[in-house]
This record gives sequence, C-alpha cells and structure tokens, in this order.
Amino acid sequence: MKTLTIDEFYKLKYAEDYLNFFDIEYDERIVNVKRFHILREYGAMIKKGFEQLKNEESKLLDFLKFSLLKVYKNFEGGYAPSAADVWDMFKNGKVSGCSSCTPKPGNSCGC
Repeated sequence: MKTLTIDEFYKLKYAEDYLNFFDIEYDERIVNVKRFHILREYGAMIKKGFEQLKNEESKLLDFLKFSLLKVYKNFEGGYAPSAADVWDMFKNGKVSGCSSCTPKPGNSCGC
C-alpha cells in the first residue's frame, strides 16, 4: 500500500489521475463521457469540507477519497446533471472549468 500525501494530491490534473491516486476502480467509458461533470461535482463537494480538515492530512485524504468515490458512484449509477447544471458552467460569456475556479491555458480547469 502506497503512502498518500496531500502534496501529491495537489499535483493531480485529470479524473483518471484522482481515481488512480485513491486506487478506485472505474469504468473508462463512464469517465470518458462524464469527466467534466465528475470533476465539477467533486470540486463542489470537497470545497465544503476542505477547510475543516486542512490541518489533519490523513483525515483530509480519507475525506477526499470518500468524496470522489461518492461522486463517481453517483455517475456510475446513472446520475445525469440537469440542463440547468450544464448551462450554469457558462458565466459572463465564457466557459468556467468548475464552480470554484477559472480555466487556465492548456487546462479545462484551474483547480
């Protein structure tokens, strides 16, 4: 079992990176189709609890893994975002990467 660190977590970029980091088995077809929505939901979920656990790395990593697993399982179970959720990503005439950041060149999201 590898030792996970929050510094390694901060270097992750793609949905597959997060799933592999936490050793979560996933269906590539689901991730290929829903990657943006998975990362968007994940970002929104972890934003809510991140501040409370920022000083306890092992608990924070457990929280981050559980949150990703919960989001992924929702999509695996057939969850589909509403049209309002999808169109909400367009704000001020530009596409936003997720609800908490601004897209950066070369990336779909600045998170």
